[in-house]
Amino acid sequence: MIVSKVLESIGVLPASKERSSTANWKIFRAAVVIGAWSVVAKLAATGKELAVADWFGRGDSLDAFLIAMILPTTVVGLVAGSFSGALIPTYIHVRENQGQKAAKELFSNVQILSLLLLVVLTALMGLGASYYLPLLGSGFGGAKLLLTRRLLYILLPFLVLNGTLAVWSSILNAGERFTLPALTPVVTPLVIILALLTLGRAVGIYAVAAGTIAGSILEVTLLGLAIHAQGISLRLHWYGFSPELRLVMRQYGPMISAALLMGASPIIDQSMAAMLKGGSVAALSYGNKIVTTIAFLCSAALSTAILPYLSQMVAKRDWSGCRRTLKVYSVLVLSVTIPIAIGLIVCSSPLVRLLYQRGAFTQEDTEVVSGVQVFFAILIPFYTWAVLFIRLLSSLNRNDLLGYGAVINVCLNVLFNFILMRRFGVAGIALSTSLVYLISCMFLGFWALKLLREQESVGNHS
Repeated sequence: MIVSKVLESIGVLPASKERSSTANWKIFRAAVVIGAWSVVAKLAATGKELAVADWFGRGDSLDAFLIAMILPTTVVGLVAGSFSGALIPTYIHVRENQGQKAAKELFSNVQILSLLLLVVLTALMGLGASYYLPLLGSGFGGAKLLLTRRLLYILLPFLVLNGTLAVWSSILNAGERFTLPALTPVVTPLVIILALLTLGRAVGIYAVAAGTIAGSILEVTLLGLAIHAQGISLRLHWYGFSPELRLVMRQYGPMISAALLMGASPIIDQSMAAMLKGGSVAALSYGNKIVTTIAFLCSAALSTAILPYLSQMVAKRDWSGCRRTLKVYSVLVLSVTIPIAIGLIVCSSPLVRLLYQRGAFTQEDTEVVSGVQVFFAILIPFYTWAVLFIRLLSSLNRNDLLGYGAVINVCLNVLFNFILMRRFGVAGIALSTSLVYLISCMFLGFWALKLLREQESVGNHS
């Protein structure tokens, strides 16, 4: 493979005869697999969006579905999305030091607690629908609001199903099984398209809701079979509040707090963009779309692939291996993302013109959005590089530092927005975001390397 040869020649990867069992090669191979399937999942999701647009356009029924879906999707992203960073390091530490039996007991306990949390949240979401849906759909008429509520009730199982998917994906990743968890997100979009083709004319937008739940059930089934094939029982049994379970819970709190705070940043940016002249919120959204996609594809695969291997190194107290992995992937990340960021900056205006400039989108709009995109593009290397430090901190069970960093990020975001939007308009908000990610990367890198040095020092004196 040409890429492997290039990385081998610059010292990022070991020689082909030596690399088959090295952690860095395993991370690279896993990241490629995850990245490839992530692209396929994005394509499937795009196909689903096109099919939905073809059926419903910008009609009321689609508005109702999107509002019904927004809260379950957000809660899953915040509550379940933080599970891997909290669970995987402790699960691997228990597996490496106490054996498979203890690890399976921890998994069973985590399943029970996560299921209880998800069921409670689902119940609260259903019971409170009459209170918060009128706020989320403030411009909806009575019939449209009733449709939104009915769709929400159909979609409520989404929370439990996808929360379970997050926990089960984490366990498979901890066992170095990456392909199926990366592949399963393809399933739901395909099931939704099938539901539209078979039920769309009869039930309309309800076909999309039914396809969403059916796809999630199929995804859970596939991952459940994969976990069973690994010899891990899905039968729920409570083994008590062990020290390891308490550690998972202590790590989960800071991670979800950090996710909540970071999730507030786009809302803050949009609210502050609304203080500027008309069209600024739309310009901020347009200018961020390509950057967000690139940053996700660059970071998501690496983030998923690297955590299990860093956690194994920490469990074995292989501090030199941790340092070597940080060095290798820092070089690789910067070598890939800096050229991408520069290319996006140089080609920003032609790219925006190609994608958007037609109809009501004018040359003036292109200039504004292009400026926003240029400043957003700066964050790509720092956003991706920070993943390495975040995963090392999670492996060291120091997710509390992520919470502190998130507080700093939100405060700096507001401050920089006020300063830079006065000078650059809406593009200043994009520049503010990039500066926040730069400072966040420095903060996380400082603590990751500091803690690593401390562990190395303890190891040398023991």
